[in-house]
Amino acid sequence: MRVIAGSCRGRRLAAFKGHDVRPTPDRIREALFSILQSKLGSFSELRVLDLFAGSGALAIEALSRGAASACLVEKASASAKVIRENLDNCQLSSQAELIVRDAWQTLQDFSAESFDLLFIDPPYGQGLAERALIEVDRLNLLTVDGIIYAETEAAETLSASIGNLKRIDQRRYGTIMINFYSNLNQ
Repeated sequence: MRVIAGSCRGRRLAAFKGHDVRPTPDRIREALFSILQSKLGSFSELRVLDLFAGSGALAIEALSRGAASACLVEKASASAKVIRENLDNCQLSSQAELIVRDAWQTLQDFSAESFDLLFIDPPYGQGLAERALIEVDRLNLLTVDGIIYAETEAAETLSASIGNLKRIDQRRYGTIMINFYSNLNQ
């Protein structure tokens, strides 16, 4: 696994090999960031929230492309150790905050904040992506022009709209479904 573009292009990223950890493959990350580039224009000055951060690859890619800051949330300490290693290796630690804590508890702490780009890539088959979208909407964490990326297994169906969030794009890559949501108030 490697950083695809930006200031850290080509840097290798470590990944924790665990039961629930499956980093988004390079080819899907490349497609994902191409789609995000077309929808957001630039990553410059974006505030990023990466829930269920795993290896941190998604937030690191956004930071490498110019995002101002990223908050990575991961409850597994072994994965958090890998995230720290990856941030240090890419010299991005000063732009990132790693929170080693349950995503649901952490979301409540963000009730007064908003983010331009949210990554929701939880363990598959537990309905966590839909639940996270509901919480993000309830807490109004997405900026008016922001985008949410939610990844699920292809068999899992996410709602087309959730409160003030609407799905604006959906694509299948083999066994993986990628979904993009924006704010209805846009």
